[in-house]
Amino acid sequence: MNLSQVIFWDTDYAKIDWDNKARYVIERVLMYGTVTDWRTIQQRYGMHRIREEMLQSRDLDPKSLSFLSAIFNIPREQFRCYTQIQSSPGHWIY
Repeated sequence: MNLSQVIFWDTDYAKIDWDNKARYVIERVLMYGTVTDWRTIQQRYGMHRIREEMLQSRDLDPKSLSFLSAIFNIPREQFRCYTQIQSSPGHWIY
């Protein structure tokens, strides 16, 4: 797949299993990729698979979550990452 290699800085790009690690790839493109990367994963996985994978993701940042919520017309509360954040409060700030 032709994606920006910089978004996979902690992974050997040549060894990525694009089909079995689709959730990881989609998450990285959403959080760090370009518009061209977004179009590439749309062509590779299709919007249905992107939707299903991201509903189960635990690691989306707030901007990516809002973007997905808007384009799929799904409330943020239905995404797993949203419920994970709510059930895992951060450290107490003094």
